[in-house]
Amino acid sequence: MRILGIFKEIYNYREMIANLVRKDLRGRYKGSVLGFLWTFINPLLQLLVYTLVFSHIMRSGIEKFYLFLFVALVPWIFFATCVSAGSGIILAEKNLIVKIHFPREVIPIYFVTSSFINMLYCFIVVFAVILISGIHVNFLALLYLPVIMAIEYLIALGACFIVSAITVYFRDLQHIMGILVMAWQFLTPILYPISIVPDNLIPIFMLNPMTPVINAYRDILFYAKIPDMFTLVHAAAVGVIVLFAGFLIFNRLKRRFAEVL
Repeated sequence: MRILGIFKEIYNYREMIANLVRKDLRGRYKGSVLGFLWTFINPLLQLLVYTLVFSHIMRSGIEKFYLFLFVALVPWIFFATCVSAGSGIILAEKNLIVKIHFPREVIPIYFVTSSFINMLYCFIVVFAVILISGIHVNFLALLYLPVIMAIEYLIALGACFIVSAITVYFRDLQHIMGILVMAWQFLTPILYPISIVPDNLIPIFMLNPMTPVINAYRDILFYAKIPDMFTLVHAAAVGVIVLFAGFLIFNRLKRRFAEVL
C-alpha cells in the first residue's frame, strides 16, 4: 500500500515534472552560440571520431560501420547521461529539496524524461542517416522501436534512482561514474557485434542490462529485422528488475536527503 501511495503522489505532481522537463530542455544549452543544435552535433561528432578510428585506423571490417555504430551510439548516450550526469542530480537540486515538500522521485524522473526527449530529437538524425545510407527499412520491425525505447527508459530511470540516491551519501561516486560509464561502454556491444564475443563470455555480457537493448536497436535499425523474442523478453525483464530495485533503494535512502544535504 505504501508503494501505491508513492505512485499516486508522484502522479499528483505530474505538472511539476512537466514544468521541470521543459525548464531543463530550455536551459540545457542556454548561453551557447549554437544552442539546441548541440543536441544533434554531440552524437555526430562522436560518430565522426569512432568511425574514423574503427573504419580507417583500426578497421572493423563491417560494411557501413558508421550506421552500425550510430544506431547504437545514440541510445547509449542517453543511458550514459542518465547514469553519469544523473548521479549528481539530487545534489544539483538540493535547494528545491530542502525548501519544498514533494516526492523526491520527481527529480530523477524529470531528468531522465528530459534526456529521453533529447534522444528522440537525435533520432531525427538517425533516420536521416538511414535514408541517406540506402539501408532497407523494415516498417514492421519499426513497430518494435517504441517498445525497446520504453524498456531503455525504465532501465535508465532505475539506474538514475540508484546512483543519484547513493551519491548524496557518497559524493565521490559522482566523479567515479565517468570512469565506470566509459568501461561500461566497452563492455556493451556498441563498437562491435555481439557475435564476436567468445561463447564462454556471453553469459557475463548478458548480465549487462544494456546488451539486449543495444542488440534490439541494431536489429531494428541496421539489420532491418524484428528483434528476437528472447532479446525483447530479456530486455523487458531487466528493465522491470532495474526499475524496481532502483525505486526501492531510492525510497530507502531519500528519507535523510534533506538532513544530509
